[in-house]
Amino acid sequence: MEARDPELKSELNATLQARSELGPEYESALIDSFLEKVDQRLDVTLDRRVRRHLAEQQTMVARGARTPPAPLGNFGERFGFGVVSLILAVPLSAIGAANAGIDGLVVAWLGIVGVNVAQIARSRPLFRRSEERTKSDWEG
Repeated sequence: MEARDPELKSELNATLQARSELGPEYESALIDSFLEKVDQRLDVTLDRRVRRHLAEQQTMVARGARTPPAPLGNFGERFGFGVVSLILAVPLSAIGAANAGIDGLVVAWLGIVGVNVAQIARSRPLFRRSEERTKSDWEG
């Protein structure tokens, strides 16, 4: 077993040694004790990572950099939206063509394309003013 944390490895060895000395009737208490130590170690590690991440964000903000926006929707959401859009395109096309002929069909498809373009624009804005590069005092 390759352990990253020698302290936890020694705690595990001590727990196993105590179990062999005390017997199986204390096994539950020994395991609970060891898991509590692992939980404490995880809490310390997680706290350290969160503090480091917050410090990095504060540093970026202090330097004037904008944190990147969270992505709006993952691949599954975008794919699902496209599939639903195509499925709904069939009855919308039929309704538009049946009621208004070719003009109704064109209006239905313009609406479908418009909704999909709006979805793309929501997830990827075309113009991002905060990302425009400005010259600093060091550049002439």
